[in-house]
Amino acid sequence: MRTFLIAGNWKMNAGPTDAGKLAKEITSKWAGKTFSSEALLCPPYISIPAVQQAFDGTGFQTGAQNVYIEDDGAFTGEISTSMIKDAGCTYVIIGHSERREYFSESDEFIASKTKKTIDSGLKAILCVGEVLEERKSGNQEKVVEKQVNAVLNHLSADASDHFVIAYEPVWAIGTGETASPEQAQEMHKFIRSLVEKSWGKAKADGVRILYGGSMKPGNAKELLGQPDVDGGLIGGASLDADSYSKILEISESI
Repeated sequence: MRTFLIAGNWKMNAGPTDAGKLAKEITSKWAGKTFSSEALLCPPYISIPAVQQAFDGTGFQTGAQNVYIEDDGAFTGEISTSMIKDAGCTYVIIGHSERREYFSESDEFIASKTKKTIDSGLKAILCVGEVLEERKSGNQEKVVEKQVNAVLNHLSADASDHFVIAYEPVWAIGTGETASPEQAQEMHKFIRSLVEKSWGKAKADGVRILYGGSMKPGNAKELLGQPDVDGGLIGGASLDADSYSKILEISESI
């Protein structure tokens, strides 16, 4: 039986009060029930304690949306892996398309953050993906290969248990375009082949690759049913307790 990772990225939404309420609403839907998938929610930094408190004693995990490469020091506005661990988080999202676009994060910087995260005992969710122009020009594999290999070149195969990749078809988010399950599978299979080239088939088969292109209850079953799709990195749908819980429920049925 496959073990999916159903990860919610709340982005810059839900302060401590709202985040705590939403977290409790989600856990209440699973009271007295169990699940085999990993259920993860990544709130803004300031809301992590409220969510972590709501998740205490449940099977739900908390993650962070970003991290810096230094342990401490004069880096105003940044957060370290030790702080994230101290807050109870288990995962960190790294290199999200919004970080690449709005904050000009380079492949090399993202690789450094990924290595720092894994070396600190946390699990990294590396985001990769192409924009609309790159998809239309047929360069999607070239773009994704560059993003993935930049990180793999900084890691050893021993990191595989703490390494997750999330494919974001940026061209299919808010553009009116649609990414089909077949297109998702094609790219996920390609990404896994890149990991296999670096780490071998056994390690590559163990690395989970998430789909991050607007997964919702209406398309989750078809997407999660693809052989190389190992879960979802969910945006808007994770801010709704019913929608997130439904996706988690769907993952349990596959």
